[in-house]
Amino acid sequence: MSDVTEHPDKPDKDEKITSEDYADLLDQYQFRTKEISYGKIIKGRVIKITPTHVLVDIGFKSEGIIPIEDFGGTPAGVPFKPGDEVQAMIERTDAKQGALILSKKHADAVRAVDTLEKAFSHQTWITGRVKERTNNGYTVDVGIDAFLPASHADLRIVKEPDKLLGQIYKFKVIKFDRKTENAVLSRKLFLQEEREKKRRRIFASLAKGQKVKGHVRSLTNFGAFVDIGGIEGLLHVSDVSWGKVDHPSEVLRVGQEIEVVILDFNERDEKISLGFKQLTPDPWSNVQDKYRAGQRLPGKVVSLADFGAFVELEKGVEGLVHISDLSWSRKHIHPKKLLSLGQEVEVSVLDVNPESKRISLGIKQLSPHPMEVFKEKYAAGSRIKGVVTSITDFGAFVEVEKGIEGLVHVSDISWEKVKHPSDVLQVGQETETVILAIDVDKQKISLGIKQLQGDVWEEFFARQKPGDLVKVKVVRITDFGLFVEILPGIEGVVFSSELDEKKIDVPADAFKVGDERTAKILKMSQKDKKISLSFRQALADIHKQEYQRYLDSQDNRMTLGDLMKDQLARLVTVPKREAKPAEKDAGEDKDAPEAVETKKEDPEGKEGSYD
Repeated sequence: MSDVTEHPDKPDKDEKITSEDYADLLDQYQFRTKEISYGKIIKGRVIKITPTHVLVDIGFKSEGIIPIEDFGGTPAGVPFKPGDEVQAMIERTDAKQGALILSKKHADAVRAVDTLEKAFSHQTWITGRVKERTNNGYTVDVGIDAFLPASHADLRIVKEPDKLLGQIYKFKVIKFDRKTENAVLSRKLFLQEEREKKRRRIFASLAKGQKVKGHVRSLTNFGAFVDIGGIEGLLHVSDVSWGKVDHPSEVLRVGQEIEVVILDFNERDEKISLGFKQLTPDPWSNVQDKYRAGQRLPGKVVSLADFGAFVELEKGVEGLVHISDLSWSRKHIHPKKLLSLGQEVEVSVLDVNPESKRISLGIKQLSPHPMEVFKEKYAAGSRIKGVVTSITDFGAFVEVEKGIEGLVHVSDISWEKVKHPSDVLQVGQETETVILAIDVDKQKISLGIKQLQGDVWEEFFARQKPGDLVKVKVVRITDFGLFVEILPGIEGVVFSSELDEKKIDVPADAFKVGDERTAKILKMSQKDKKISLSFRQALADIHKQEYQRYLDSQDNRMTLGDLMKDQLARLVTVPKREAKPAEKDAGEDKDAPEAVETKKEDPEGKEGSYD
């Protein structure tokens, strides 16, 4: 028997076994025919594995031999080791080797058919190994080949099908025909059934406030899904940390084992809400005792947004430095240009609100207001140079010191009228200005350029007075009159009633922009910088002046009085009967009567001696 064990190879072809030898062999191993039933499946224990077969102790006088072909043709494919139990089918007797030839493959097939039928009938599961891919699914070895549709390979669509090859899984049998031995499997139904069992088991054991362990399955923008024993719960991003978390990946990673708290659950909707930060005390519970307005504290920048920067004061406690509290500059500079993530900064506590869990912080408050420093250096009336940084419809902004800008209003650019600041100034241009006013509270500096030349209004009011005649030019026409330019930068108004001796209802019908006239100053208000003028009275004054010049041009020895006396004398010497001709002559003397009438209507009343 030892020869069979150690030398299982087939005997030499030339060796012949006689009937006597065969009889002796049967007698030697005491085979009993009633114990040998071909096609029967028996159990045995592996004794030895050789390159050609697996030797099995089956409890008979003779060992059983399973060809290595049943295991893929190599000893490496044998899933057993000496001492393991194995089932095989008795196929025949090998008299030459004195052993029974067994088939593991056939035994598995028979048992597989029985197992498939039982699993299909009782809706139980079977185990199989995925062998290969087919057009619509996979071939699974369950003792015989069975078909696994791709749609039933998993709960979700399999993104990498080849990863299933060689894997051993459990399946439900959804179709089976014993005659043809055709079987269709479903791993998806098995997983769904197992998940449902776990779901019922887990929900039955859940309680609010309960601490459980789980594994992070996936991360999303709104939270993390955690497997707590076969069913997933949602850990919302707001429950990851007491501090600000933009994305769960800042704290968690896929596959990480964590402990979580059951916050709430709903078995009907299969929803479980989990908490992670709840494992530690709420740091906001006593912030009012630790932080107060005006306090200066160190912190770390943990997040940057368009509206400001979040600064961590302690683990779980963050405050917001609003963009307006980052810098004294009036321009809103993006926080990313001033700070960086992880940067250590010093901040000032502006306000603490434990109820809303908000702390307002400031950085600019740690340094004096640049406007106050500027006001200490300069006063109204000071001249200062700067660079034009921007131009608007209403004026130009000029940077007079680093981070400090002032406004030159369009009306303060030139004494002459400026339609738009860009007509005179350009961005980047250096210009000298005069400080007109500094308002620290409103963070405003008013500048002027025209004031560098002196105040033309002040000079005008010092030089002119009501009653003066001035040359003007029409610059604007309105329904109530005209606006006229007296000097560059100085305008006045001529109301409709002062336009002409005749009534003018529509000024635009009688005047146009650019017309030049002489006007008389009626009223002047230095405080309000307003001047009222008249064309009508200016014209009257011009006539008076012309008439006076005419009088001044006559012989000083012959006055108007002398002329009238002479006329009276001539009237006295003429006979009464000749009065009629004399009247005729007087009528022909057109100058004298007109002169007399002129004297009577003289508005100046200079001929008092005429009485």
